[in-house]
Amino acid sequence: MLVARFRGRRLGRESYDVWMPSLGPSERLLRAYLAGEVSWSEYTRRYKREIFAPASIDGDNRTIKNHGQKFTLRLLKRLASGGPVTLLCHCPEAERQCHRHLLQRLIESARV
Repeated sequence: MLVARFRGRRLGRESYDVWMPSLGPSERLLRAYLAGEVSWSEYTRRYKREIFAPASIDGDNRTIKNHGQKFTLRLLKRLASGGPVTLLCHCPEAERQCHRHLLQRLIESARV
């Protein structure tokens, strides 16, 4: 599963089954981090805030709110209970300061 805002050129479509750009950091946050304008800890805080930010459609719903990607995280946790789910982005695989690792922890902690 590609979890990046951009498909990029290095990762061909045959490398992943699903592209979920909404699970990647916003373009603004990613660019700020890559430019060294925000620290890893600030990036982490902002990324989590983005993931759980209410969707624009929430304003039109009184009862059921999406509140960002919480349902998607629970779905991914359920899928992972039946087999491996691989999170891909454009960072080198060994890169520890990547939103993939933050996302993995969010998925693992999602309440099903």
